[in-house]
Amino acid sequence: MTDFRDLLRLRRSVRDYEDREVPVSLVRELITDACEAPSASNRQPCGFVVVANRGMMRRLSDESKKNLLSDMKALKSPMLRLYRPVLKDENFNVFYNAPCLIYITGPRDLHSTVKDCSLAASYLMLSAAGRGLGTCWVDLGSAIKAPETLAELHIPEDHKIVASIILGYPREIPPRPPRNEPKILTIIK
Repeated sequence: MTDFRDLLRLRRSVRDYEDREVPVSLVRELITDACEAPSASNRQPCGFVVVANRGMMRRLSDESKKNLLSDMKALKSPMLRLYRPVLKDENFNVFYNAPCLIYITGPRDLHSTVKDCSLAASYLMLSAAGRGLGTCWVDLGSAIKAPETLAELHIPEDHKIVASIILGYPREIPPRPPRNEPKILTIIK
């Protein structure tokens, strides 16, 4: 097992994968590890949807791109606008042609859903890195709205997608980008 501090430095956002499937049994292990994450009042609200079908992933990518382009008109987000050229590119796959996608969902009306699901996503990504797998949290892939698509994914009506994590065997691990010094605002003793 990798030392935890080494593991923190080993986990990278991977966007280039081998053309090799991730065994479902291994994906189940990663999800089990993700469920070790803490959650508010130990509610454990996260749901997981695994998509290991590249045709389906392509359809999800296309729907997400369409919805994001539509949202740009209403959201006025300068950050989102930076993505306009790639979102308009019909060949761009927001999931980078990864062999597996995991959506992490949680109840819309639970105040801690985003925090709880984010912690589960972190545990999942660290578990994957410890097993030699690459992951990337691809927020561009979370804009799934069509009721028929959500039903096909078996996402309950009262849930929302919090994280979309791609997963696979990396062609290479990207180098670690420089990190800023921590911004400790104060220490009160």
